[in-house]
Amino acid sequence: MKITGWVFGRERIFPLLIGVVDGILTALTLAAGQVLSADSALDLTLALRISTASALSGAFVFFVAEYARRRGELVRVEHQLSLTAHGRLAATRLGKIAFNEAVGGAVVAIVCNFLGALFPLLVGAMLPGLSWLAIVIAIAILGALGASIARAVFGSVIWWTLMLMLAGVLLTLVGVQLHIA
Repeated sequence: MKITGWVFGRERIFPLLIGVVDGILTALTLAAGQVLSADSALDLTLALRISTASALSGAFVFFVAEYARRRGELVRVEHQLSLTAHGRLAATRLGKIAFNEAVGGAVVAIVCNFLGALFPLLVGAMLPGLSWLAIVIAIAILGALGASIARAVFGSVIWWTLMLMLAGVLLTLVGVQLHIA
């Protein structure tokens, strides 16, 4: 399989979207207090630290969930085929493929998570007097992602857009209250 097909193929849309959305939402939660604080400014070092933490955590969660899902599919197939021994398919080449696909998805998710978190935070770091723009941009990107998801799954563009934007607003409020960074 070609690298371009592997990275940008249809099977990589899910980790791409999960990565970007999780990166943005995590960044909003961790940095909102700092971004909106009049006492301190967001700097490049903090933006990179938050993006790195978000990406590493998000990639691990994605890998565990995706690998468990794929292994679960193998167990379900064993049951449907009335195989008496469970876990045998996971020990075959199919199990290795499931593992490799989960790793590949996690790689895409980690890069997208990092970039999703970093982009709005960079805006906030580069424009200290207008650091609140980081939050506006992050929520706007979430809205655009919601619209894209809606089109891909033939859902309501308005509903998906509003729900992702609402998630951004809510996690920003949580981040302001927690004031983690």
